Parts: sequence; C-alpha cells; structure tokens
Amino acid sequence: MGVSAEDIVQLSILETSKVKAGKQLLKETFVEWISVIELPVENFVRKNEFVLTTGMGCENDPQLLEEYVEDVVQSGASILGVATGRYVYDIPDRVIQVANKNDLILIDIPWEIRFGDILQHVMEKITLDKQEERQQAEKVRQKLIDCVLQDKDLQQISHTLYRFIRMPVLMVDQSGFIRANQHMNKQVLRVYQDENSQHNLQPNSSIDLHFKEHPLYYHLEAYDLDDKIIFQLPIINNHKTQGYLIVQPKSKEQLSWFVMNVLEHALTACALYFVKENAIELTEIRLKDNFVLNLAKQETPIDDQLLSKAKLLGYDLNYPYVCLLGEVSNREDLVRDKNDSPENSSLQSLNYYIQKEITYAGKLLGRHTMATFDEGQVIIFLEADHHPYMETANHFLDTISRRLNELLAGMELSWGISTPKDNETAFYETYQEAKTALDIGVQQGDRGERTFFSNTKINRLLMAISKESEIASIVKETLQPLLDYDKKRQTDLLYTFMTYNKYKGNVSQTARALNLHRQSLLHRLRNIEALTQLSLIDSDDSFLLELSVRLWTLKKIK
Repeated sequence: MGVSAEDIVQLSILETSKVKAGKQLLKETFVEWISVIELPVENFVRKNEFVLTTGMGCENDPQLLEEYVEDVVQSGASILGVATGRYVYDIPDRVIQVANKNDLILIDIPWEIRFGDILQHVMEKITLDKQEERQQAEKVRQKLIDCVLQDKDLQQISHTLYRFIRMPVLMVDQSGFIRANQHMNKQVLRVYQDENSQHNLQPNSSIDLHFKEHPLYYHLEAYDLDDKIIFQLPIINNHKTQGYLIVQPKSKEQLSWFVMNVLEHALTACALYFVKENAIELTEIRLKDNFVLNLAKQETPIDDQLLSKAKLLGYDLNYPYVCLLGEVSNREDLVRDKNDSPENSSLQSLNYYIQKEITYAGKLLGRHTMATFDEGQVIIFLEADHHPYMETANHFLDTISRRLNELLAGMELSWGISTPKDNETAFYETYQEAKTALDIGVQQGDRGERTFFSNTKINRLLMAISKESEIASIVKETLQPLLDYDKKRQTDLLYTFMTYNKYKGNVSQTARALNLHRQSLLHRLRNIEALTQLSLIDSDDSFLLELSVRLWTLKKIK
C-alpha cells in the first residue's frame, strides 16, 4: 500500500511543519512517491504522491493558488506540502477549505527546510517499505511454490493466497469447473457454477487502477456483477489457458503493488500445479489406454491379477460388457475443414471430444465404461446388464452422437456392436465380434450406421461360403455381364436390382425410390434378364442373382 501519511509527517525533517487540512486522514492515506511541482500541474503528478511546492507563480494571488490545489486534488495526490515564507506567507483559509472538502492532506512547511532533505528522508522511508514489501512478496512466493512441491491441491494454494491478500479467492479450470474457493461471494459462485449465468458478468474497462506499469496489469480483466466488481486473471502455461484466478477486493485500492506481486506468484504456482496435474493425468490415460487395448487385442483370461490391476485403474471387470467399435467415416473431411494434417492435434482434439462424451454418457446412464483408441477407431466396453443390451447400446450411442453433432457438425460415426459374454476371454471375443460387425457394415456401404453382430448371421454365412472357389466362379459368371455393361454404358443395373429386390419386386415402389419412370425401370429390368440369362420372376434365378450380389457387396469375391 505504501508508507502511511502519518509516518511521513512524523519524520524528524518535518517536526516543525503543521498539518493544516486532512489530519483525520493520516492513518488511512498512503504515499508511494514524492515530487516537487510548480505551476502548471497538468499530468505531472500521479496517484498517491507527496507533492512539494513553493507556491511560485501564485504569490499575492489566492485564486491562482486555489486552482493549483484543485489540480493537485484531481491528480489523486495524497499530500500537498506548501513551503511558506517567501512566495506564500500564509496558506489562505479558502485553500484549506478546498483541501478539507476534497480529502487532501495539506502541510505548512517552514521555508528554511530544504526540499532536497525532505526528498531524501521520504525516499529512504519509501525504499525501506518497498524492500520489506519485496521480502514479504518473496516469502509468499516461496510458500506458494512449496504448496505445489508438497503435493498440496488448489484449495490449499488458495488458502495460502488468502492469508496474505485477505480478499475472496476463486479458482476455476479451463472447463469452468470450480477447483478452489476461499470466502467468495455466493452470487459470484452461482455465476461460475452455471455457464448460462456468465452473461451476467459485464466487462468493465473504465476501472482506473494506478499500477498500469505492473506487468500483470494488461492481463487483469474487470467485471461488474450488480454492485460488485470482480477481477479475473488467466492461468497460462505453454501459451495455453489452463484456468482462471478470480479475486473480489472490497475496493480497487485494495489491489496494491504488493497484492499484484502476490497474485503474479500465485499464477505461477497454479500454472505449475496444472503442469503437474496434466502430467499425472496423461500418464494415467496412457496406462488406461494400454490396459483396455490389451483387453481387446489379447486373449488374456480374467484372473485375480487382472482384476486387481483393473481396480487400481478404476475399472471393475466383474460386470458383463458389450464391445462397441466405432470409426469416423469422414475423418479426413473433418480434418481438412480445419486445414490440418491427419497426424497432428486435430485428431487428438477429435479423440478428446469423443472420450469426453463417452465418459458423460456412461455417467448419465449409470454404466461402467472403458475406452481407448486404436488406428483411428474407438474401442468401448459398455456395462450391459439389467436391460436388453441392444437398447442399452442404442441409448448410449444416441447420447454420444447427439452431443458430438453439437460440437462437430457433420461427423459420421459407424459402429459395430458385439453380444455380451461371460467367460474368461469375454473382452477379446466381444472385440472380435464388434470388429466383424463393423467390417460388414462398412463393406455394405452403411456409413454412419450401427451394425449389431447378432444381426449379421446371413452375412457371416455368406462370408464363410465365399471362400469356396466354385462359389467365386459362379458369382463372377453371374455378375460379370452386368458389371461390364454398367462400366461401358455408365448405368447402374446392379443397384437397380438391389433396390428392386429390397422392395420385393414391387415396380411402383422401386421406381419411386430410384426416381425413374415406370417404363424406364421395366426397360432396365429386361436388360438385367437379357444380360444374365436369368428370369426375375423365377424364384431360383432370383435367389441366385441375389446371392451373387450379396457376396459381391461383401467384397469377399472379386
């Protein structure tokens, strides 16, 4: 805060001086600098300054002296000392009244006291006070850093900070979650607890703070909240904002140089804390990722050792799980929209958002989840008891998709979902089922769809018989004329048949689905029959053609 005015007037150099105005303000007024200023004052005086003047230029003109005092008042000075005996023989009553009216301490200094001696004594006092303040700030810095080194949390750091600045303190992380609170007003807490209420904070750029040269000043954000003012400072590490430090002084004067220095040290301690926390979190994430990936990829039996390891990581393997294997169908498009390469932070951000929504959906449904990423795919093990697992999986994925679409519009996630298992190698088997289901769904062109393993029986049967060379020969012989015709004429007879078969031979529905005239569709169907030498109304011929198309669609037969 600086040296008190009472300490200044009690200096031996000023023992013959008299306080003419503001005597009641001596204890609560502080001095941070001293200068000698004659007319004009203009902007040569700064806040909390002790101003000395001989009154030169104001002799025999009380009005001019009064205007000079008013200018000093406007500058925010703490004390005005007038040397009387030459230019001003006696301070006029009207000038004393102006000083009293504006809470300015006015001192009558005998002419024989040299200003140089006053400057020396006052500066020694200020320097000594600054040195003590710096030592105190250094003490605070060490205590704050010790909090981090001794594994204390943000709540304990905020408590240490509060002990020295004596004003309410609040700390929030990057997501807006309150991490520490020391006596903060409930109204402010409500604002930070509810993201939708933060619009009640009105930026205040008109706050006049006297420490503009302090390095922290330009990071300080002032906000109005009804009749209160709060100040917010970003906690920055590696050019990234990790969170915010919020303080609520009783008045702007409480934000002194000492407090600003302490806040600067507190920001450093908080940044170190977040660095340490992030490092621990990344290590934990890597351990969890490797554990879940090994569960999926290795045929490891569930034994006591595996259960203990899972428990240490916060997982419980005693529940039945289904595996959900997801793949972003349009990953390249999403990355390209960000003008980014697939290898860097855009994909990491994408994985971060997906992981965040997995955790959220699991908590919302009250289900245990385990998740990891592998070669562009997300592997999720979801607890699947109590309810039919298909209903649980769909509800879970609906929650994820809805929130992801709000964050990343246009994202397409294709999913393969296993059946639940309850045996020693359940995780490995459910992963294999989910992978098979996803592959079948993707091969059928169902981008952004969900494929349940239990619904792929016919596809798995076709995949099994497609390994026979004779089957491959029959499929090629059946479809090659259609493929050659489509390639040569730029038509799509194969797709026409697939649609016709989907609508069980209903010409009107097929024509509408293909946006074709009825006669144009009939012409295409006759072409299909002519090229394949098969009749679409013959059940055996129709079955052969459908079987060939399904096998070709699965891409198991070239």
